[in-house]
Amino acid sequence: MEYTFSIAEISQKTNLSYDTIRYYGKLGLLPPTKLNEHGRREYGSVHLERLLFITHLKRTGMPLKEIEKYMTLATTKQYVNCYRILCAHKLDIELQLKEIQESLSVVNYKIEHFNELMKQLKLGGE
Repeated sequence: MEYTFSIAEISQKTNLSYDTIRYYGKLGLLPPTKLNEHGRREYGSVHLERLLFITHLKRTGMPLKEIEKYMTLATTKQYVNCYRILCAHKLDIELQLKEIQESLSVVNYKIEHFNELMKQLKLGGE
C-alpha cells in the first residue's frame, strides 16, 4: 500500500499553500485524490511529484495556462506535443540563464569598482 500524505504534509513538502494545492486540483493539474474515512483528501507520491514539477515549471516562467495544456497532453498521452512544449520551455530557461549571467557580471563589476574606491579612500575593502 502506498503511503499517503495529508494536505498539511504536501504543503510542507512543496512550500505551496493549501489554497494553491486545492486550486491546482480544481484546474485538473493533479490526478484525482481519494477521501479517507474522515472525509479528508489523501495525496500520494504521484501528487507530490506532480506538484514539485509544476513548481519548477512556474519558477522558470511557464504560465499556468501552458502548464494546464502540458498536463492535458500528458494525461491523453500526446507525448510528441509534451516533448515540444518542454523543449521550447528549455530554450526559454537557457535564455533566462544567459540573461541572469550577464546581469551577474554587471553586478560583480560594480562590486569590484566600489571595492577599489573603498581601498583608495581607506574605507575598507577586501
